[in-house]
Amino acid sequence: MKRLALALLLLAACREEVPIPDPIAMTPDSIGFFCQMNIMDHGGPKAQVHLDTFPGQPLFFSQVRDALAYLRMPERDGVILATYVTDMGAADWDDPAHAPWVLAAKATYVVGSRRLGGMDQPEFIPFADPARAQAFAAEFGGKVLTLAELPIETEEAEAPEDPSDFAARLKSATEGN
Repeated sequence: MKRLALALLLLAACREEVPIPDPIAMTPDSIGFFCQMNIMDHGGPKAQVHLDTFPGQPLFFSQVRDALAYLRMPERDGVILATYVTDMGAADWDDPAHAPWVLAAKATYVVGSRRLGGMDQPEFIPFADPARAQAFAAEFGGKVLTLAELPIETEEAEAPEDPSDFAARLKSATEGN
């Protein structure tokens, strides 16, 4: 039994930690994964998902909700290393190209506000500073939530997704490995 424990410890020590990639700045060539449109042509929050299969080339999303939908999909193109969202507390809503990025798991979100996302749809609006999220919610309505508290929307009428399972998978996908 001691030999097995020692072997497992040695294997764990040999496992290389994959570093969390840095966020990539949006450019005029940044295309939304789902909409296939230039995301800089649309205001509001943005997201990027880094996969191990495309190093240095994240998937960009025109809305944060789109990125979360992607994270929920079972058929992805690789292991998710990191997910970033724009800090709308430090961004120009109409020109978020220069907004700072924050890890999705560390952001605070406003849900249900009167402000629509880049595709004129309801949006999860991310903030690095919870106080700025509270101020935004006071001005535009909505509720301030953490990533794990975001509502799970599913079109599966027969078997909705288990919220505890989704929260664990989402935490793993957004914090990196």
